[in-house]
Amino acid sequence: MRIAVLASGAGSNLRALIAGRDDGRLPIEIVGVGSDKPACGAVASARAAGIPVFVHQPRDFADRAAFDAALFADLGAVRPDLIVCAGYMRLLSPEVVRSTRGRMINLHPSLLPAYPGLHTHARALADGVREHGASVHVVTEDLDAGPVLAQATVPVELNDTDLSLAERVRGREHPLLCAVIASLARGDLVLAAGAPPAWRGTPLTRPLRLGDDNRFMEVT
Repeated sequence: MRIAVLASGAGSNLRALIAGRDDGRLPIEIVGVGSDKPACGAVASARAAGIPVFVHQPRDFADRAAFDAALFADLGAVRPDLIVCAGYMRLLSPEVVRSTRGRMINLHPSLLPAYPGLHTHARALADGVREHGASVHVVTEDLDAGPVLAQATVPVELNDTDLSLAERVRGREHPLLCAVIASLARGDLVLAAGAPPAWRGTPLTRPLRLGDDNRFMEVT
């Protein structure tokens, strides 16, 4: 499977995908990395791995739609089967979301539909929840509201801070994202525009859950 990655930050999820590709766990080719941050860690990691990089800065464009059109034109040129938003911190214009319907997923640091948007760990702690985690969902025009494909959970400890909770969630984000992409590449998990996601031929009625062995538990 040919994948392109969008990232704005340190790039730990991108590095997890590169490692999975290199050790044979992920049957993928990473054909490009797009970013709005030329100095971010993800861009540096992509260049170090020899992956084509496409960087545009929002200040160079009249509006979000123009920025997105330029970035996604670059991504389209490398013909990805799937676009993965992994720490990409910009809202996407409806036009590019519609143009990639069924081919773009996002990794989000909460158990959606709880805590869409920013500051997810602090909000979870403020609410006193006992379980938190990460989700991978299909990108739609509405923020963090697309069909949720899979989730990984972590317990919330009594002495947690938003930083300690974020670190524990991050430890599950990497295997979660790798498991979703491996399942898509192998055809166990199927996305199609206009149809619900399917797991091994059956429409998903609830998100897959990642077990402690980093394999998905069957939907029941």
